[in-house]
Amino acid sequence: MPVLRSSRILGVLISILLGLILLVPGAFAITTEDFPVARPEGHVVDSADVLSRVSRSQIEGRLVELGNERLDARLITLRKLDYGVSLSNFGSSLIDRWSTNAGEKELPLLVMLIDAQTKQTVVLADTSLRSTLPDALLQSTGRTTMNKPVVAGERYQQASFDAIARLQVVLDGGEDPGPPIETFSAIKQTNIPSQEQTQSSNATLVVVVLMVVGTIVPMATWWVFSR
Repeated sequence: MPVLRSSRILGVLISILLGLILLVPGAFAITTEDFPVARPEGHVVDSADVLSRVSRSQIEGRLVELGNERLDARLITLRKLDYGVSLSNFGSSLIDRWSTNAGEKELPLLVMLIDAQTKQTVVLADTSLRSTLPDALLQSTGRTTMNKPVVAGERYQQASFDAIARLQVVLDGGEDPGPPIETFSAIKQTNIPSQEQTQSSNATLVVVVLMVVGTIVPMATWWVFSR
């Protein structure tokens, strides 16, 4: 009986443990339901906790300047999305959630999103802004302008600044400056051989010497003993 009772207790503990293991991945995933129904007061929601207090404050100021009483610009960072949910779908759902419950005086939304886990970035806007901010511009800004600093070195503040600066130009009536220009460092020509070239040259010389020795020594030996 004690053995049977212990087995039952062990079985219950294993079941609880397995249940907790299955629940843990979903516990850290975030959905739009985790955000308030009304728009938060701050323009930066750093759910992934990748921005310093100073960075959040500076980005907040840039977003307010970008909006300039014509739109409501927001930056959202995320640590992990729910399984099967793309960053674009999450952003669209969040815009719908905040727009549906918006007051009469609230402006159309422009949302910049960063997935800190996958290093994906997306820029989305309310449909009423398409005439000013077309989808092609938003897609390019998210995939290139905003994404490169994140992928290159997790420079989340720089990614936000670059995206805001590009959209600012267009909103102010200027021509889209386009994605960041790829820079390639020019290779300086020199007559001094590199380490690799020197090693290759030395290896070739060794091979030549061995071939010469391998040819001359047998011939010389044959000549000596043939006399």
